[in-house]
Amino acid sequence: MKPRHFLAALIVAWCAVIGIQAVTLEVKAGNSTCIKAELSASFSITYNTSNSTTAVKVPLPDSATVDAGSSSCGTQSISPWLVAVFGPGHALGLSFSTNGSLYSVANLTLQYNLSDTSVFPGANSSDVVTLVSSSIGIWAAVNTTYRCVSPATFGLGGSSVTFSEMRLEAYMPGNDLSPTESVCIADQATTTAPPTTAVTTTTAAPTPTPPGTPERGTYFVNNTNGTVCLLAQMGLQLNVTFFSRSQNKTVQELMNLTPNLTISSGSCEASSATLVLTQERTHTLNFTFTLNTTSNKYHLSAIAVFANWSDMTAPFSASNTSLDYLRSTLGRSYLCNTEQTLDVVPTFSLNTFRLQVQPFNVTTNQFATAEECQMDEDQMLIPIIVGAALAGLVLIVLIAYLIGRRRSHAGYQTI
Repeated sequence: MKPRHFLAALIVAWCAVIGIQAVTLEVKAGNSTCIKAELSASFSITYNTSNSTTAVKVPLPDSATVDAGSSSCGTQSISPWLVAVFGPGHALGLSFSTNGSLYSVANLTLQYNLSDTSVFPGANSSDVVTLVSSSIGIWAAVNTTYRCVSPATFGLGGSSVTFSEMRLEAYMPGNDLSPTESVCIADQATTTAPPTTAVTTTTAAPTPTPPGTPERGTYFVNNTNGTVCLLAQMGLQLNVTFFSRSQNKTVQELMNLTPNLTISSGSCEASSATLVLTQERTHTLNFTFTLNTTSNKYHLSAIAVFANWSDMTAPFSASNTSLDYLRSTLGRSYLCNTEQTLDVVPTFSLNTFRLQVQPFNVTTNQFATAEECQMDEDQMLIPIIVGAALAGLVLIVLIAYLIGRRRSHAGYQTI
């Protein structure tokens, strides 16, 4: 049995043991399907009782249905939505966005009704709670099915959603899922290359030439009123590990982002801001910044990447929503001229060069006063320390020379 099929069988068996069923959900406009999902899901939810806090695991039942009133194929001004409802007031929602070549899950929503005593016994509230998470890292090219057999967990506040056996497509051209698939990184890690009967030669594949320092680009996001709400200048270099079609092995490759081929988009909210950079049809980067309104500090909290390079056996996607990079103060920009590496997942990191970014409170389309990174401050200290050391050395040599001259003169006597 192939590793991919073996993994799928294990997931199916696991889901059967814990009672999670695969569900098929479709959103239609007339007789045409625009969103289709085949998936298993479970929800880990923490709630308060009269004297403690309790955690429950709730599966998405096979009786879940698409809410026709909340689900939609979308319009130019309204995002497509898939909303599955189950039980008395529980719902799972996925909204989608696209830049024309790629589509992604823009928001993941979980709604649960604490008055459902069969699920939440002893809850000290009867509220209907709604939790939302954005930029969760589910990406695929248009006309391509996103597939992830492996379990993937996404946090929503103190709760989480775990998907498995997922096959999903939005903006569908037909009524069936596309046979072309974008495989999640967890599945790629468990898939080995097919055996080959070709004769192995001793000729080594040429080592790729490093791309050099990337060009610095200027990127921005506008508010609905047309003013700039997020401003960034930086050179970016992707460091991706993937299975090479030509070399028939896993390789690590650097790829520079080219500013004049890159389109920037995104959104700005009161406590979060998103910058999306898309270079033609080859790769997309999604940055999410989060503001702590109590401390008035912001940081880069999430990065997601989608890459579809010609030498890849399957499109590459990865994300991390628990990062803590580029930390600065509200009303100021973050500046780091020194090259730095932002580790995202083991198979993907991002190198930044001459970076300055301000995701909140941009005025007059210009950066506010910068807070410099520690590496820049260290770089400034080095020449000061070296200069001081050289000055001290010169002083020591001079003193030694003067002492030597005095002793030399003292050795002569007048005749």
